[in-house]
Amino acid sequence: MSEKILVTGGCGYIGSHVVRQLAEAGRQVVVYDNLSTGFRDALINGEELIQADLADHETLHAAFQRHRFTTVLHFAAAIVAPESVTRPLKYYGNNTRNTLGLLEACVRFGVQRFIFSSTAAVYGFPDGGSASEESCLAPINPYGTSKLMSEWMLRDVAAAHGLQYVALRYFNVAGADPQVRMGQRTPEATHLIKIACQTALGQRRQAAIYGIDYPTPDGTGIRDYIHIEDLAAAHLSALAYLDNGGASTAMNVGYGRGSSVREVLAMVKQVSGVDFTVVEEERRPGDPACLIAQAGKIGRLTGWQPRHNSLQAIVEDAWRWESKLAGR
Repeated sequence: MSEKILVTGGCGYIGSHVVRQLAEAGRQVVVYDNLSTGFRDALINGEELIQADLADHETLHAAFQRHRFTTVLHFAAAIVAPESVTRPLKYYGNNTRNTLGLLEACVRFGVQRFIFSSTAAVYGFPDGGSASEESCLAPINPYGTSKLMSEWMLRDVAAAHGLQYVALRYFNVAGADPQVRMGQRTPEATHLIKIACQTALGQRRQAAIYGIDYPTPDGTGIRDYIHIEDLAAAHLSALAYLDNGGASTAMNVGYGRGSSVREVLAMVKQVSGVDFTVVEEERRPGDPACLIAQAGKIGRLTGWQPRHNSLQAIVEDAWRWESKLAGR
């Protein structure tokens, strides 16, 4: 019987791209998702879906009993940082407590490898706006804290039970499948590139710049945007690293360079051919001026190399996806 991989949250934006790449690599995948923010039809290769919440330990343990997973990729989480400030218990429940329950199942059923969907939010405001894996871990909201607590649990479970893991700390994920089969579908999304594309399509009245007085070249915030296809590929590289006996660790996933809000909006205007309305607003609390990955470690350890690492490629794929959604 070939090995089966459990993917939690595999019907969501990032999880579904990883599930598709795993299937394309010939891996057998079972998806566990409550569909609160995911979509069943994001599983384009007919993967088995167990529709249940991670808090449902009876269903979770039955899945482990039946399939005997040796590898888990864990994406299921609440991910909106501003919401986490007003609803912290949702984030400590969905993210930290449910990861605890999942890890208990992994220990009980002998899972050997675990890849965790973490976030650059664990760094808070890194010195100089650039974060390496050795940077101070100082999250500024419950979202980042809930993910960091999960990383700590993983570290300690690995030490006690021999589980191998990689925690991938994502920077700003964007774009869509270049073949326009899947992309971001979350209603009321807060991602800049999606908002800008929707504005160009006439689905929103305007796009906003929050803060024009940052200490950056054009006064607007700078982020390290990474194409969803490259991010998904990073998970397969991390899995191969663990398969080859790699030591447990955390790795940043980004390109090591940033784009400002003005640059992103200009690129969406260029790609769409639409000069949509942009308004300037006050800074939002908790937004760092700059957040860029020092991302050499994942390449050194796993051989991962980005293939879609230009802002234009990210925006072009996002634009095609949003145009397709609008056509529906």
